[in-house]
Amino acid sequence: MESLKGKFIVLAGATGGIGQSLARMLQTSGANLFLTGRDEAKLSALAGQLPIDASQAKATDLSVPEQVQGLRDAVFAVFPQVDILINVSGIGIIKPIAQLDEHDFMKTLQVNLFAPFLLIRAFLPAMKEANKGLILQVPGVLGKVPMAGSAAYSASKYGLVGMMQSIREELKRTEVRMTNLFLGGVDSPFWDNIDLRVQKDKMIRAEEAARAIWFLCQQPASGVISEMALQPFNHQAI
Repeated sequence: MESLKGKFIVLAGATGGIGQSLARMLQTSGANLFLTGRDEAKLSALAGQLPIDASQAKATDLSVPEQVQGLRDAVFAVFPQVDILINVSGIGIIKPIAQLDEHDFMKTLQVNLFAPFLLIRAFLPAMKEANKGLILQVPGVLGKVPMAGSAAYSASKYGLVGMMQSIREELKRTEVRMTNLFLGGVDSPFWDNIDLRVQKDKMIRAEEAARAIWFLCQQPASGVISEMALQPFNHQAI
């Protein structure tokens, strides 16, 4: 397994339940972190707790092209390269189709599909030039096996999987790696605004989901883990 010591890592979605745990694990492993998230107050608090320099954290709406370009510029102002790009950001809108309006649907696509596209477009060229790097996305199991009420969410995640697979084909002659993590239910704030009865006590703990991503960041130089699934015992869908 590759060491994370000295690696330059961009973590998008750092202010979420998984993101905060992951940030601490990566820093403990000796990585150089650049954090981004939508909530500026939470991001500043996390940067202070780690601690990392204020220049290595930037609040960003990843669905806005100009802001993603600003993020890229901020990253390369302090980092010589990006070895690993991790995206654990996203939203969940779970509603029956009769209750799902156009705003909900488009917002889901903007955050869960368009934003990852913008991130990859911003950081992939430098990885291709260096002929190395890892891009890690978290489609979740609903990116493979949909459930009732997940029309918008699954559409965004199926799209993310398809996009990642297509870009992977473009990178076959390089050593840039693409990894998808298919997570089942995670006990995180993700569920706080979803009107759905769930059993959080039977879900994967956020810190264990973060540990799976931490593990995937240490892939052997001679190979690639294209995808991995981690699900609760009562939610083995794939």
